[in-house]
Amino acid sequence: MSLHATLSPEAQQRLQSQRRTSTISSVIIALLTIVFISIILLIIGLAAGVTQVEQIATYRGESIVDKPLIRPTVKTEVSRRPARPARSMTRVIAADTSSPVAIPIPDLNSPHTTLAFGSDGDFGGGLAGEGPGTGIQFNNIPGVMKKRCSQADRLQRLQENGGSPECETAVVNALRWLKKTQNPDGSWVTGQKVGMTGLALLAYLGHCETAQSEEFGESVLGAITYLVDVSMKNNGKMATDFKDDHWCYEHAIATYALGEALILTRAFDEHLFQLEEAVQASGQFLINSQHRGGGWDYAYREDSQRGGDLSIVGWHLQALKACKHTGLEFKNLRNCAKNALAYVESCQLPSGAMGYSGPVLNGERDGTSLAAVGALSTQIWGASSRVSSKACRFIDQKMTFTWNTADSDLYGHYYATQAMINHGGDAWTRYNALFINQVLPNQAADGSFKPVAKGGKVNAPGSSFAGSNPFATHYRTCLATLMLEVYYRFLPATGGN
Repeated sequence: MSLHATLSPEAQQRLQSQRRTSTISSVIIALLTIVFISIILLIIGLAAGVTQVEQIATYRGESIVDKPLIRPTVKTEVSRRPARPARSMTRVIAADTSSPVAIPIPDLNSPHTTLAFGSDGDFGGGLAGEGPGTGIQFNNIPGVMKKRCSQADRLQRLQENGGSPECETAVVNALRWLKKTQNPDGSWVTGQKVGMTGLALLAYLGHCETAQSEEFGESVLGAITYLVDVSMKNNGKMATDFKDDHWCYEHAIATYALGEALILTRAFDEHLFQLEEAVQASGQFLINSQHRGGGWDYAYREDSQRGGDLSIVGWHLQALKACKHTGLEFKNLRNCAKNALAYVESCQLPSGAMGYSGPVLNGERDGTSLAAVGALSTQIWGASSRVSSKACRFIDQKMTFTWNTADSDLYGHYYATQAMINHGGDAWTRYNALFINQVLPNQAADGSFKPVAKGGKVNAPGSSFAGSNPFATHYRTCLATLMLEVYYRFLPATGGN
């Protein structure tokens, strides 16, 4: 006897439905598996058919060989103010401060590479380590300064603005004289060393010479080292003798020079130890020490009755502009410049002349030298064009220049060359002929410049450049060199750059 169960029609229908669902699922899974396997096989097949191509680096004019890639290396060393290095050594700046670490410039190991800039690759007579990979950033150079950094651009500017190749030759010869007369510590002369070193450094930078320059690099490095050391030792103050009331001149000139040095060395990827810190400290001290009347006075007295003079203010406004171009953050810089420019304007007479410490002419000072100071000061800051135009018209009408007479104020003409090329037009054409025909013939065979006024008295706010002593010769040579660099050192200034 057997026992079995009979399914009801409803149960049979559900069973058949489940069987159909199971069959469909199995078929779908099988199809998906086949598709998946096919895709994998297709990918494998495509990969097997790809041909491996070896990449080859080719060099024009050379056979193709495997060479290791040489990259610039940075050497780190500990130093306490190194001796002046040889050209073959890595250049370093190390001030005598509490920090013993010296950060060197990268050793680029590429003595024959060139660097295209403008229409020529000659940077200030030749920089070591030029070429791709050096980190040079031309955009870091303010537009008004770029034309100094190519020999072709310099010569073009000379040709376009009434100069001549002889001006360039004279500048190089003067820089070579400065190189020969530099002190072992990087400074120049024995009196007012900080200010005179600042002027020499400005002359080198005006020709776009930096610490990597082939011929003048050591001189530039030595000057920067000396000034940075002075700044860091004195909390930003820079002078040879702080007991001398006139040390404000030295501080302003040195701050101006270090500001320009920071701008150019950054562009050439030269990392000079504590240069940025020195510019920051010295620039901020300059701002903080402004007289309440808008000028700067002797010994940086901030509440004196005199209130300063235009001669001091001119150097400070140049230094302040250089600080602005560095891109560093300086507290109250804008207001400081604004107040100083108001002081400049307050010194102008209706004729366009400028007074020493107000709108009054002083004795033998005919107002043209200080008119040049005021004109340049307002031009570089884009301030009142009325003030600078009146001053330049006065200069055009009244300013004279004869090397061997009392009318040979190189200090005033340092400012006038810049102010008048900025002013342009027929006034510049006349002034250019006036100054260049006096400066070029009076360079000595050794590259320095001969005494003015036969070593005698000069009609000028300050005439310490007139004598034949080493201090005067150095001062005179720096001023004359900066005057001859006027064609390319700065483009015509509007203050907008």
